[in-house]
Amino acid sequence: MSANTALQSRLTRRTFLAGITAGVVLCPFSSVSANVGDIRRINLYNPRTDERLDAIYYVHGEYVRDAMQEVNKLLRDSRTDEMAMIDPRLVDIVSATQYLLGHDRPFSVISGYRSKRTNDMLRSRSRGVAKNSYHTRGMAMDLRMTGVSVDQVQHIGKRLNSGGVGIYSRSNFVHLDSGPVRTWGA
Repeated sequence: MSANTALQSRLTRRTFLAGITAGVVLCPFSSVSANVGDIRRINLYNPRTDERLDAIYYVHGEYVRDAMQEVNKLLRDSRTDEMAMIDPRLVDIVSATQYLLGHDRPFSVISGYRSKRTNDMLRSRSRGVAKNSYHTRGMAMDLRMTGVSVDQVQHIGKRLNSGGVGIYSRSNFVHLDSGPVRTWGA
């Protein structure tokens, strides 16, 4: 049993929700990373690789190294198999969005980290791909959640006021990133 699995089994839903509530709901999101004493969870599914991750990634002021490594692995560029260090602030934003949506189901990750080569290839096919995308820096995820509209995800992302939030209604996903606060799309 991994250390993270053992930790998860010791945490009840009530303990987890108490930690998240203290860290996300009662504090402005910008202070979440400085708030010691909370517990944060991320629940992701990568349909390209059929990998899942439901992990406690932050406990009482520290990121859990093994869980963050699993995040890096799940969000790797599946076209080139390249991994990057995912910005912990991005994981915080996605985790807070998940919690505020009020659902326990995973986000399906359409795109996480992208190598420069993959980004250039996608850019040649679509004008919606930025040349200097935050995906190439490990600072962005495109995602959706079964049974939840992209409008709901976008609304929560905007409410957090913690990074970029783009909605792609026709493609049914929302872009969240840990860059400057900005919004786009319809």
